[in-house]
Amino acid sequence: MIRSIAFLACLLPAAVLAQTHSGHHGGGATPAASQPMTQDSGGPGLRPTQPGQGAFAAIQEIVEILEQDPRTDWSKVDIEALRQHLADMSAVTLSSEVKAEAVEGGRRFTVTGTPPVRDAVRRMVLAHAATMNDREGWRFEAAPIENGATITVRVPAKDAAKLKGLGFLGVMTRGMHHQEHHLMIARGDRPHQ
Repeated sequence: MIRSIAFLACLLPAAVLAQTHSGHHGGGATPAASQPMTQDSGGPGLRPTQPGQGAFAAIQEIVEILEQDPRTDWSKVDIEALRQHLADMSAVTLSSEVKAEAVEGGRRFTVTGTPPVRDAVRRMVLAHAATMNDREGWRFEAAPIENGATITVRVPAKDAAKLKGLGFLGVMTRGMHHQEHHLMIARGDRPHQ
């Protein structure tokens, strides 16, 4: 009896995840990856929904959107450009070095790395500053430096503690514009230029 309860407890998160995943596709057909398996497929009733790697999952999501959109111009689609952008995101997130210092009205982040990381830092930081400048009263100034880039963020006084808590990477995640940029890149647009 205890084993049965433990087994069911282990399955519950997977069932919830499968249900949650199917809700992310906005009223359309549920993708096969999140549909329960039938008994003749040999599975226990659920199929895995996680593709196993974040960049792969982001590309998979974009490909699914493109395939479901009859307006997709496949002659312009560039999934390789999206892959390169996701590689930049990974390099900046996992391999850059960040030094933070207080400046009047905000903080300055000096972000550096070895040549491949340096180039990713420059692309990501300069694009983010241009995209997010003046939103919610947050001011961004970015400039390339020898081994990367600096980004200075000045915020209203009420957001000073928030800025300090977010740090560089938290600042880079703000705005929920990344997902739309991924779709634009995959469609062949160049949102960062």
